[in-house]
Amino acid sequence: MLSNRGLTVALALRGLGLTSVMLGANPGMACDLCAIYRAADARGEYSSGVNVSLAQQYIPFRTEQFGGTKFERPDAETLDRSMTHVVVGWNATETLGFSANLPIVHVRYDYNQITDGFTPVRTRGSDTGLGDLALVGRWQAWNRSTAERGVVLNVLGGIKLPTGDSDALDLQADSIDRYESIVGPGHDHDALGQVISGIHLHDLALGSGSVDGILGLAGQFRWKRAFLNHQWQYYIRTEGAGNYRFANEFIASGGPGAFLWLSKSGSFSLQFNTVYDSRGSDEYRGRESVHTGLTAWYAGPQCVLTLGGSFSCVASVDIPLQITARGFQNVPDYRLNGSLNWRF
Repeated sequence: MLSNRGLTVALALRGLGLTSVMLGANPGMACDLCAIYRAADARGEYSSGVNVSLAQQYIPFRTEQFGGTKFERPDAETLDRSMTHVVVGWNATETLGFSANLPIVHVRYDYNQITDGFTPVRTRGSDTGLGDLALVGRWQAWNRSTAERGVVLNVLGGIKLPTGDSDALDLQADSIDRYESIVGPGHDHDALGQVISGIHLHDLALGSGSVDGILGLAGQFRWKRAFLNHQWQYYIRTEGAGNYRFANEFIASGGPGAFLWLSKSGSFSLQFNTVYDSRGSDEYRGRESVHTGLTAWYAGPQCVLTLGGSFSCVASVDIPLQITARGFQNVPDYRLNGSLNWRF
């Protein structure tokens, strides 16, 4: 039987590597906390030292919705988004830790772009570059663990810095200005001048150009080989490039799981993970965008393998149960997530 520490080790942050990465195409939806805390010591309660992680996510946005209702058309538009998170973390103690998450973003798109305020032009291409850097701190507020049961609560907080390319937001601002110079400002039916497309220029931005706040709570509950993990995140957005402000976002995720293999040499766990995401409407120069904002539910399996005392890997898939998007938007078909983590 594993020691008290070894058993909790196999549990630490199974639910924090949750797949709630990028529920939307916006660069702010990178789920920085999820990627960062995959890098935590997967076999211990944040043992002091350095953690390095590579986390990958792929999301195809190929389902079109108008007013929350799915529809199909011959010239369907597509947007595929891939993010590689490079995470470096340092735990000063088991109670206090710090992490830096730098995403590398790749987007591939095929959609109808508005170039002069009225005329749609089919645009195909791709773009790759750095996303916004996130710096997050962790404080372990509660830890009561025995060999058979345990409860751990972590408080998370940080800041996101505008290191990513936000040129697409400036291009969007130019497009809106051209549109409004002809029809006048304040047209609610098409606040972004792109009602003919479910993919918008802000969806293609690699960075937001804004300084944003990150808040979170992470709880882990264990009884013998069974566990329940939950994570709550709240992102506070400010106005960034192109006078555009991505909406604040709330994410809750987690679910029950169990260790199918547990020994001194490693472990393997399987978890049923659910994700709830609620995001309000974005704003441009203080005006609400009518083609942004959504509420989504996802569910799917997540498995975690640990080997030795320093290596772990996570794999998961999120299947949409219900997505209700406002206005005209492309929404995710599914989300694939994986990570490799090392502790030194």
